[in-house]
Amino acid sequence: MNHLDLIQACQQEYTEYTEHAFVMQLANGQLNQAAYLHYLKQDFLFLKHYARAYALAIYKAQTLEEMRAPLPSLQALIENETCHHVTYCAQWGLTESDMEAEPEAFGTVAYTRYVLDTGMAGDLTDLYVALAPCAIGYADIGKALISHPETIVEGNPYHSWIELYSGDEFQTGARAGMDRLDTMMAGIDLNSPRGQRLCEIFKTATRMEIAFWQQGLDAAKA
Repeated sequence: MNHLDLIQACQQEYTEYTEHAFVMQLANGQLNQAAYLHYLKQDFLFLKHYARAYALAIYKAQTLEEMRAPLPSLQALIENETCHHVTYCAQWGLTESDMEAEPEAFGTVAYTRYVLDTGMAGDLTDLYVALAPCAIGYADIGKALISHPETIVEGNPYHSWIELYSGDEFQTGARAGMDRLDTMMAGIDLNSPRGQRLCEIFKTATRMEIAFWQQGLDAAKA
């Protein structure tokens, strides 16, 4: 099996995730600013736990090769994506201290702890599958939005977000992650109990992504 099997196993949820109202409103520049600021603050907290999950992958590894595999992703998260996030958020009046002090929303807690718990209870493949919807989905969203006519409308305040996730650096990293995951799952039968368990992990994490978008929209209504 491969990552496409995982997507197909929860196609409805994956479509709801990648074509969520939050994403569509971001694409045309109509997203409520309060919703976006809530998302930015929670995404900062999410990225910290996401980095912890890749550190967990090193801890769970059995060989040096397995220990080296998560290092590029971990380094990219800590040195590139998180730093970019801090710099980017400064343009919206948010400091690193502001985001560090932000309480975690319930959806953020649920998603990040699910990934970490899956990694602790399972093996490396379980962990990477739980991590996969974020990277794969954002890569797909980035590619889709950059080609969407409305995203290039002058004045879209969210265009730089679209550029980040459609950019070569993120796309290359996501592709490497997909290839690694495909290699790990290559000998697993999709219809076996093991294969179905991995599909369930991917589906649950995808549902968490939907909830993560939705909590931003809900915060703007509060």
